[in-house]
Amino acid sequence: MKQKLKVLLALSGGVDSSVAALLLKKKGYDVHAAFMKNWSDTKNKITGECAWMEERDHAIKIASKLEIPIITLDFEKEYKKLVVDKMFKKYKKGITPNPDIDCNKQIKFPMLIKEAKKRGIDLVATGHYAKIKKKTPSSLFNFSWVGGRFSAMWGKAGGETSFELHRAKDETKDQSYFLYAQSQNDLKHTLFPIGNLTKKRVRKIAKKHKFQNHDKKGTVGICFIGKVNLKEFLSKKIKPKKGKILDPKGKEIGIHDGIYYYTIGQRLGPRYGFDLKRQDPKTKRMIKWYVAKKDPKTNTIVAAPEGHPLNFRKEIKMTELHLIDIKKSELPKRVTVRIRQVGELIPATIKNNKIILDKPITGISQGQAVVIYKKTKCLGGAVIDF
Repeated sequence: MKQKLKVLLALSGGVDSSVAALLLKKKGYDVHAAFMKNWSDTKNKITGECAWMEERDHAIKIASKLEIPIITLDFEKEYKKLVVDKMFKKYKKGITPNPDIDCNKQIKFPMLIKEAKKRGIDLVATGHYAKIKKKTPSSLFNFSWVGGRFSAMWGKAGGETSFELHRAKDETKDQSYFLYAQSQNDLKHTLFPIGNLTKKRVRKIAKKHKFQNHDKKGTVGICFIGKVNLKEFLSKKIKPKKGKILDPKGKEIGIHDGIYYYTIGQRLGPRYGFDLKRQDPKTKRMIKWYVAKKDPKTNTIVAAPEGHPLNFRKEIKMTELHLIDIKKSELPKRVTVRIRQVGELIPATIKNNKIILDKPITGISQGQAVVIYKKTKCLGGAVIDF
């Protein structure tokens, strides 16, 4: 009798990883589940319980229902050092980081794979909305494993087996943006069982199998920490430091309590502690104001009204460029890029270490990620600099 392939699935207690576990089991895998405890300092405001304990209870119930073993992996120490501490350091410099990308790169995948290998398991899986395609060198064909089926195309002779990252079927839930920094080793050992499904379909499957979490809202906020008041969270480590808010002409129009609490493109107004909502003298319409620039050296924020040129940027400098399965010299000149998880795919030109967008857009923030695509394939990405 052929032995089943073992897979260690990251089971969070949410509907996506639960359905991923179900699908893997149906395909004949020997599924083992792992709940990853990376942060224990966030409590549920209603129950008062630590969020991770509540999530683990959900995961245990799903594992029990599917009759699969589950373990708890504690990476809190590593998560604090490699993700949280790094995040605070960048915020102190006035940079807006993306901890979800660091979490996937430093914790979720490499450490899950490491734990799997300790247990004699060669594959891991998660409930991410993304696809992995395997490219096998051959003088005749390149084979890809997509949605449980093999597809083939003519390829070049020679070379090594490589793995591509592609956007999910459900573009509204696609998470390839957060996965651009994964290594070839990560992709080689990873399965994304729901990459070919829509969120609506995932919920239907969960409901059909009577999963209690079939209508559970997805988690938002910082990876493993969840939804928090960012200002309150940052203030635990970064002391408030008041400074001036200037208009585009350099006139002082307000006081902020710390540039690290605000990001480029963020709305300013009475709701956010600033009386910057002014009336257009011509249209009588109330004008919205946004953070246009931050200067850590002078501790000042420049705010601009909607539509002002300062709110728009067309050129992005790339730092810490990471390419998934190609060399820098193989980067095409014409690509599409994203600067947000499910933001617009913007046509752009790559020139040296810069990305020049076809049209200027708002909300481009230093420290965030620009992710590069060619059709559905994610080529890689970089950290945004100015």
